[in-house]
Amino acid sequence: MNKKKIINDPVYGFINIPNELIYDIIDHPFLQRLRRIKQLGLTDYVYPGALHTRFHHALGAMHLMKETLDNLREKGIEIDDDEYTAALLAILLHDIGHAPFSHALEQVLAPGVPHEQISSLIMEELNRQYNGALDLALKMFNSQYERKFFNQLIASQLDIDRLDYLNRDSFFTGVSEGKIGSERIIKLLTVVNNEIIVEEKGIYSIENFLSARRLMYWQVYLHKTTIGVEKMLIQLVSRMRHLIQNGAELHFSPELNSFLSGQFSEEDFKRDKNLLAAYLSLDDYDILYAVKQGLHSGDNVLKQLGEMLLERKLFKVKLQESPFNVGEITSLKEKVSAQLKVNMEEAGFFVSSGEISNAAYLIGGKKIKVLKKSGEIVDVAVASDLPNIKAMRKIVKKFYLSWPKILTL
Repeated sequence: MNKKKIINDPVYGFINIPNELIYDIIDHPFLQRLRRIKQLGLTDYVYPGALHTRFHHALGAMHLMKETLDNLREKGIEIDDDEYTAALLAILLHDIGHAPFSHALEQVLAPGVPHEQISSLIMEELNRQYNGALDLALKMFNSQYERKFFNQLIASQLDIDRLDYLNRDSFFTGVSEGKIGSERIIKLLTVVNNEIIVEEKGIYSIENFLSARRLMYWQVYLHKTTIGVEKMLIQLVSRMRHLIQNGAELHFSPELNSFLSGQFSEEDFKRDKNLLAAYLSLDDYDILYAVKQGLHSGDNVLKQLGEMLLERKLFKVKLQESPFNVGEITSLKEKVSAQLKVNMEEAGFFVSSGEISNAAYLIGGKKIKVLKKSGEIVDVAVASDLPNIKAMRKIVKKFYLSWPKILTL
């Protein structure tokens, strides 16, 4: 069977699968699961086109990594075939540990275990199945490979992950401000002292990249309505957890029930292979099935929240620069209790508060370095003559309060 396939991608056109190992990994049930997890969770409630999946993103990131490595080879950077395949595998699998609805439910289903750790454990399992073929990919994914630039291409402030998701999310949401010149950025990357460096003539493309990222966060990822609908889903699943842990019999998928009935650490995932297998069977459909089952569970909270979510009667979200006071939150819960006919404890599942923050470029993070014509290597914030990069270093923090829009205040 010919495993050198071509996939037609809506963003880049044709994507080549370069060898049999990569084909087999793409075809593996672990990666195929990503077809059933939306890239942007519930963002399609705001931007109806945002129905693309983590699978789309994995293939797109692999394609951009291939383009990057080919470009570096053309510039004389030595990359052997093992490194080439390992880098493609590491970026292909970088999001394989995502929970259903991506970031929205990560801290509800597996609190305290980030998806990056679960991704690493899944890669280790694949490595066992393929007799050590992913050894080098795992080193790169975990930032442990001695040739540092490979690690940077997988996770840094200018990594392949971001180059794909900004363009892809912009394409599917229709938010044109997120579009970046990834092809030009890739052409202007090089390696100096074992690190990824941007040639000086690429600085304006980097400025556009950082600006696009900031705009996409506030227009898409942290959009008020997106926050509201994600908090609604989180409260729904939290209510399911509360009921199951207090002895209720809810007829969800067995795998979802197991995660809602207990709390597991990274060590639990390492020790119990059945736990990882159960996690790998979860996808968006398990959650939607549970939401629908909740309508007939006899629990008034699950019924009302489920109807709100399915009928798009969403939470209203208020944003401000300072934390909301306890009195305002308590007052909202009292109104929920009176109008939705629930007690004060149950009213807490209809009100959510917290903070969100974003900075397009973190000074304390892995710096984006620019190679000047003089040979000097400097931080992009120093190299740029535009003030907006300096402004983008500021961490913007906002506080939110959400409650059912149907309330009469």
